[in-house]
Amino acid sequence: MQTFLNTIGGSAVAAKRSFESFNPATGEALGRVPVSDDAEVAAAVSAARAAQPTWAARPDAERKALLMEVAAVIHGNAPMLAEWVTREQGKPLGGLGPTEVPGSRFELWGCEVWTQVPASLDLPAEVVFEDDTRRDELVRRPYGVVAAIAPWNWPLLIAIWQIVPALRMGNTVVIKPSEYTSIGTLELVRLIAAVLPPGVINSVSGGGAVGARLVEDAGVDKILFTGSGNTGARIAEVAARRHVPVTLELGGNDAAIVLPDADPAQIAMGLFWGAFLNMGQTCACIKRLYVPRALHDATVAALKALAEAMPMGNGLEPGIAMGPIQNRMQFDKVNDLVASARAAGADIVCGGVPREGAGLFHPLTLVTGLKDGDRLVDEEQFGPVLPIIAYDSVEDAIASANRLPAGLGASVWSSDLIAARAVAERIEAGTVWINQHGMIHPMVPFGGIKGSGHGVEFGVEGLKGVTRPQVISLRK
Repeated sequence: MQTFLNTIGGSAVAAKRSFESFNPATGEALGRVPVSDDAEVAAAVSAARAAQPTWAARPDAERKALLMEVAAVIHGNAPMLAEWVTREQGKPLGGLGPTEVPGSRFELWGCEVWTQVPASLDLPAEVVFEDDTRRDELVRRPYGVVAAIAPWNWPLLIAIWQIVPALRMGNTVVIKPSEYTSIGTLELVRLIAAVLPPGVINSVSGGGAVGARLVEDAGVDKILFTGSGNTGARIAEVAARRHVPVTLELGGNDAAIVLPDADPAQIAMGLFWGAFLNMGQTCACIKRLYVPRALHDATVAALKALAEAMPMGNGLEPGIAMGPIQNRMQFDKVNDLVASARAAGADIVCGGVPREGAGLFHPLTLVTGLKDGDRLVDEEQFGPVLPIIAYDSVEDAIASANRLPAGLGASVWSSDLIAARAVAERIEAGTVWINQHGMIHPMVPFGGIKGSGHGVEFGVEGLKGVTRPQVISLRK
């Protein structure tokens, strides 16, 4: 069985210990992943720190050109990397077109695009004040070494979201992938490192202790983290103690509100993929659906028809639309939340019982008859289960959407765009979509508020997030 390697200072580095990575659809062992020890983490940070001044001193045009080469390398290796995503994460290979299942091929397409866009953007000096006596310019400087910790749900795409803007602005990076989905990310870093100068991009791997060691390292100047709220809180404590800035994306419990004038048949497909993209294992998926009582049954029926028509299985096989839950911990959590809903007297409209046999397969599950305060409503399930809650007034729905600590995304569904906009403006979330959900774009800032984190990624605002401001003040 192959043991995969980290990349430190431009070289492949083995570790004294390793662990097996498994395919969640079959249970098969895929390879061994190194467990970086303290010395290897320190070496990765040191390599990044040594490389950073020269990397930052390169002209913008050179860094942009090298990142375009990275995009070309991703494109050329997309089939191999997409297969690793499917084998490790579980999402189907899918396709790229608007009618295709958005799976691993879509993820690799996103990696390419989210590399090209930051590589094409500029962040010029801004004249913030000028008169006859002085001229003040605001310029952006790199932080230095960026520590990035990526999650298991979109392992390569979110890694790229962290890596590329940081590199574009003159930082160097040490990234730690999730221990559940390490191999594809280690291979991605290996390919990127072959294009860039040694030490500009480095990787370490292992469990939470490795991530903790990385963010504690005195050589780290900025932390990017996507993951759970509990881990994010611990990272924020470390960052506060070290006076290091952080960007945190800590998941959500996104509410979708269907307004009374909506047509359930027209919005069903958008609601479905808004909830079940990547088997619901997406931070900005619909996790709670609020529907007017008069539209409840028609909405449930339309979603049930879609859910029962989606083929589920090993994502390497053709025609598969839905894969497994990625890991046993999440699988057990989803099952526990469904059991709690059943115990609360909810109606399991479809699904609800894990599939027997190999793999962590849980059918797409629709649940009705719940209310605010029930666990499946209040806790982020991060899986293929959607509670659908009937409401009697729009005011009630808005209050329900805002009552939880999460604030990543939300959506409003209506044929009246003015009315939808009015509701959207009252929802406490970093992004509120209208007649769509989770539709991110590389030029549009994305991030959460409240318990879903702080800071944004993507576009010009995302570039600002990996730089520090400096004022150059000139006396004339």
